[in-house]
Amino acid sequence: MTEKDIKGFFHVHTTDSDGLSSMEEIVRVTGQSGYRYVGITDHSQSAYYAGGLKAGDLVRQRKEVERLRKRYPRVTIFWGIESDILSDGALDYPPALLREFDFIIVSIHSRFDLSKKEQTRRIIKALKNPYATLLGHPTGRLLKSRPGYEVDMIQVIDAAADYGKGIEINSHPHRLDLDWRFCPYAREKGVLLAINPDAHSTGGIQTIPLGVAVARKGGLTKANILNTRSARDVARFFSQCRGGSE
Repeated sequence: MTEKDIKGFFHVHTTDSDGLSSMEEIVRVTGQSGYRYVGITDHSQSAYYAGGLKAGDLVRQRKEVERLRKRYPRVTIFWGIESDILSDGALDYPPALLREFDFIIVSIHSRFDLSKKEQTRRIIKALKNPYATLLGHPTGRLLKSRPGYEVDMIQVIDAAADYGKGIEINSHPHRLDLDWRFCPYAREKGVLLAINPDAHSTGGIQTIPLGVAVARKGGLTKANILNTRSARDVARFFSQCRGGSE
């Protein structure tokens, strides 16, 4: 597997939350870079420190997505959100809003101090939610800055397999998370992984090769990576993820 096998990516923040590039800039550069699809995922409302989107913001953003879909027909735009996993494992936003998105990345941005058992239970509950699609930066680590929170990744990978959800390999150089050492087990369990830039600008897209390197070091092939697939197959996977139970 090489970078050329990556057909698109997810986990991108725009100026609607804490990104530095507009959605249109992101979509335009996605197409210019030869990618076929992009997943927009600004922060959800609980991430107030990052300009998380409130209900009214979502209405405006969806209209912008529809406008850009018409203007850039060669790039498939998946509308998503990076929903905070709340302390009890619930997702940010009520189900009536969550169901509107094409996909949802669920991530932890708070309460890093929970015990390993509590943190693991919290993440598993989030993955069980029918609107969850991908688990973002699974351990929350920031290299050379912050260790990951305590979590049993084997149990988390087992839950992703049980509920048919994917896990992110975050290619941001400060994260590289999922750690490559867990990749063989994810492959063994049949869990799809998505190599995502966690981009906050158009330049952030350029980190994808780092995620490819993590995947290769972990022994993954094209068959194990969600975004080596066509936009149609990605959309099918997103739809299948709705088979969980709240």
